[in-house]
Amino acid sequence: MHSDDSHKRDFSANARLPGISALAALIGALATLAAFVLLSLIHGFTNLFFFGQLSLADRSPALNTLGAWVIVVPVAGGLIVGMMARYGSEKIRGHGIPEAIEAILFGKSRMSPKVAVLKPLSSGIVIGSGGPFGAEGPIIMTGGAIGSLIAQCVRLTAAERKTLLVAGAAAGMTAVFGTPVAAVLLAVELLLFEWRPRSFLPVALACAVAGFARAIFFGTEPLFALQTSPPHATALVACLIAGLLSGALASGLSAALYKVEDAFGHLPLHWSWWPAIGGLVVGIGGFIEPRALGVGYDVIGDLLHQHLVLQVALAILVVKAVIWVVALGSGTSGGVLAPLLMLGAGLGSVLSHVFGHVLPGSDPALWPLVCMAATLGATLGAPLTAIVFAFGLTHDGNALLPLLAATLVAHGFATIVMKRSIMTEKIARRGYHIYREYGVDPLERHYVDEVMTRDVDTIDASVSVRDALAQYFGPAQRHRAWPVVRDGALVGVIDRETLDAVRAGNAVGHSGAELAGDSASDPAEALDRRLDTPLGTLLAPRSPDVALREETCRQIATRLAVHGLERLPVVTDRKTRQLVGIVSRSDLVQLSLSHFEEEHKKERFRRIAIGGKRRFPPVGKPG
Repeated sequence: MHSDDSHKRDFSANARLPGISALAALIGALATLAAFVLLSLIHGFTNLFFFGQLSLADRSPALNTLGAWVIVVPVAGGLIVGMMARYGSEKIRGHGIPEAIEAILFGKSRMSPKVAVLKPLSSGIVIGSGGPFGAEGPIIMTGGAIGSLIAQCVRLTAAERKTLLVAGAAAGMTAVFGTPVAAVLLAVELLLFEWRPRSFLPVALACAVAGFARAIFFGTEPLFALQTSPPHATALVACLIAGLLSGALASGLSAALYKVEDAFGHLPLHWSWWPAIGGLVVGIGGFIEPRALGVGYDVIGDLLHQHLVLQVALAILVVKAVIWVVALGSGTSGGVLAPLLMLGAGLGSVLSHVFGHVLPGSDPALWPLVCMAATLGATLGAPLTAIVFAFGLTHDGNALLPLLAATLVAHGFATIVMKRSIMTEKIARRGYHIYREYGVDPLERHYVDEVMTRDVDTIDASVSVRDALAQYFGPAQRHRAWPVVRDGALVGVIDRETLDAVRAGNAVGHSGAELAGDSASDPAEALDRRLDTPLGTLLAPRSPDVALREETCRQIATRLAVHGLERLPVVTDRKTRQLVGIVSRSDLVQLSLSHFEEEHKKERFRRIAIGGKRRFPPVGKPG
């Protein structure tokens, strides 16, 4: 390796990474504890609302014996949570992930203690009273709040706070589902908006800690253990069909959700009453099909294992979709992952029952799992998360290839059909646009020594203000500003504005000291003394803004913007300040131009001849 390239690395160095990682590990453990508390709240409120018991036993609300009174229970839960949001914190409304994204991108990753307390409590009440939601959205919000609050107690940058917020959110998801790798991917695809060791490593460590700590509270078995037979090559056809239908379901659910939200917005009632109205629809749906109430992990397991007949699977699919869309559109508190898992599995179960004998190439039990992942990936806009998530929930290695094919088809369908995902539409309605594609910034890929001008015109520090104005800033002026050097070392940068101010007697030295001659009684004598001031004396008191050869162009672009400069002298180091070049805005713009050509300029480098005849034009001519 050449010595001049010793500063170039695959990843940026970060001496604060160990400390941030240690905080992330602590947050991972706390998020796991928060997940246990949240699930205990859900179990407790479920027993209280549906069975009239003070118990933390895991019981399904579908087992209730309330009859038609079951309609009232979700209304009561919605009414309580509406008042909590109105008089506690409006941030507890919604399913959690958009709120976390908004805090990260537009709130400098600051969340309040109220959210950390009220979000799990409100979600426990809503889900415990039959709300058709999962615990993952609330725990993502709660874990994120824990990470943010800890970060606010330490002197950190907003970027470091973001890392700890996301670490808490991803660790919470790990604790609920036991899927640490999927939680890391969720962080990358939905929350971090970057792929850097400085954020990826602490988040992954928090998920690993949560994954190990989870065994204390929830055991080590997968949530929906499943084993399907290896797929045949012809299963690709079924994967395409399942992917397209899952993408259509995801798009339909997202569109319906925001139409319902708009409908609630036109009601002549304060929004705090909306969750009670949504609860009424949930109650009616729960009376028709009790299995649609609550989190429904047991129902998801039954759908995956084909334990439900076609009529029941279809009823669950329809009722769950309706009550989930209405309840979430009403602004109550609850997550989206578990409902999407149930809806996708319901779609797959219906397909398997109706077309199982014609879907080629694989085990009919595969399709609920495939549709579950495909619906989740298309709805969230996070296909890799959905694929790994489905594997983490079932540990079914045979399903990985069908999961990949179907989920990517569904994601492609949704990307074409929908402008935004269910996660970003809510944020867009608040006036913020989120562009979720990201790549390596061309300014990050290049260093100063690659783009700087090495042959630099300079002015010696001994030159006077008078001579500088005459020789360098006269009619033949070639540069707007000139580096001033003494024995090759940078003293500063001089421009016409500064020299004109000195000549007019309106300037002081960069240190704030009065220039020589300013106190003279004779104006002409004072002017002569100012004009005879060497540039080195004029510039010496201030340490100039410089660039180093080993800095990235992104760092320089930021420095130019912060200080309102157009160019920076490049020096060997900040101590000796030996001048080696100069870098300007135009140098940085050239990198963006090169990137633009890579993205948009179409070229052909070879010709294809068929039957001895050239069928395509030669290189450089239009096709």
